[in-house]
Amino acid sequence: MSAKVQHLTLEERRDRGLQARTLAMPDSHTGWQPATDRPDPVALIEEQNLRREPDLVPVRHGRMMVSPFTFYRGAAKIMAVDLAGTPTAGLEVQLCGDAHLSNFGVFASPERRLVFDINDFDETLPGPFEYDVKRLAASFTVAAQNNGCSASDTRAITKACVTSYRETMAEFAAMRTLDVWYAHTSEEQIRQAVDAFFAGAGAGADGKSKAKGKGSKKGKQKDTGADEGTTTMTGKQLKEAQKRFQKNALKAHSRNSEQALAKLSEEVDGRYRIASVPPVIVPGRELHAMYGLDAKQLEDAVVDLFRGYRSSLRIDLRQLLERFEMVDWARKVVGVGSVGTRAFIVLLQGRDRSDPLFLQVKEATRSVLEGPLRKSAFKQAGERVVQGQRLMQASSDIFLGWSKGVQADRFYYWRQLRDMKGSALVELMEPAALAFYARQCGWTLARAHARSGDPVSIAAYLGEDDAFDKSITDFSERYATQNDQDFADFAKAISSNRIDAIEQV
Repeated sequence: MSAKVQHLTLEERRDRGLQARTLAMPDSHTGWQPATDRPDPVALIEEQNLRREPDLVPVRHGRMMVSPFTFYRGAAKIMAVDLAGTPTAGLEVQLCGDAHLSNFGVFASPERRLVFDINDFDETLPGPFEYDVKRLAASFTVAAQNNGCSASDTRAITKACVTSYRETMAEFAAMRTLDVWYAHTSEEQIRQAVDAFFAGAGAGADGKSKAKGKGSKKGKQKDTGADEGTTTMTGKQLKEAQKRFQKNALKAHSRNSEQALAKLSEEVDGRYRIASVPPVIVPGRELHAMYGLDAKQLEDAVVDLFRGYRSSLRIDLRQLLERFEMVDWARKVVGVGSVGTRAFIVLLQGRDRSDPLFLQVKEATRSVLEGPLRKSAFKQAGERVVQGQRLMQASSDIFLGWSKGVQADRFYYWRQLRDMKGSALVELMEPAALAFYARQCGWTLARAHARSGDPVSIAAYLGEDDAFDKSITDFSERYATQNDQDFADFAKAISSNRIDAIEQV
């Protein structure tokens, strides 16, 4: 029999949030310093590599080596260890676990409309809401510095993200339960927000700062001294930003299985098969020697994996999937932090060869938060990812599911590949655009947390002033400095041949 669910009154929920301040005040995140016994960051990366495909580990290192920002994207394990010693208020939510700004983007809802949401849940786990907020806020600090933003603009961008989170949580605290659950950012809302941003960009991204900044990723931005807002955009910058948005929106709509078929496959003897582009894409027909299996054994293993996945779907979706037959599959390198974990793409065919469906299969390992936090309630890591994603996202892929690998300790989750997916070109953003994006991500993270946590308690804890915002911004600045040092240590490990790296792959 399941445990009895406790239902507190609104007043009791607010009181719980206020009482949480006895564990950690909202401004307690100021002054962060790394632990004196902090593990070697390179050793943590090496520890993760032990379960990864040996031939892809240098590719992972090469992608992380591009900049402190790409290093940060691949260093979720390092930050998880650091967060274990930070103050928390005891208010739990379902965490993304790796909520950096590049893990947000647009994708198709089941109704075939674009929505903006978190889109990566490999590390999802229940835990303190502060963990995700810090991971997200610090990513904006690192990204802003990487783009050459001034110190004041970087602080303003980071603070905009945290302020958006706090104010949005207060809005959700005042909403009815079902309204919180159904809240999402639709394509029309995205366009309205972007149009409003472009209309007001000449007066500051938030209407508070009217100073103009110049510069680029390679050149330092002129310091505008803006504490609350960010720089305006010149006419040229505004036009370029508009063009990028329009181009990305069109690109997202075109990213589907038909586009994937044209880009990833080749026609041989009247049938499509996935093209070989090693080491990024290696078809199954070339992989059997790598895994010590003959071709038939490997094909049977993939079929078993597919059947296990199919059984995890709802009955109606299982019937839908059964109308497709498997045509081909391949190993495919994805992302930055995920490189080296087993990841595949599967090509299926419906009524004929012009009716493709591409699925992506990713290995699910233990969350980097398991250790700093308690172990997952799900023994199957793929199910942990899927259930966490369904809880946090306002709208999830209909083909989201999981399966167990042939080996006892291998688990996977499945989803559609390129289902109208798109992401922001963060490295090209001027300060005003980066601040706008920071607010969208802050809103989205608050909405995701409000679904699984208690927005009333969290909002009461955060309060109406900006003490939390300033404190997290201070933490982010200090953590970005530590990330720079870790990146330097990582680069040194590569140059000294302690670890190998293959760049530009």
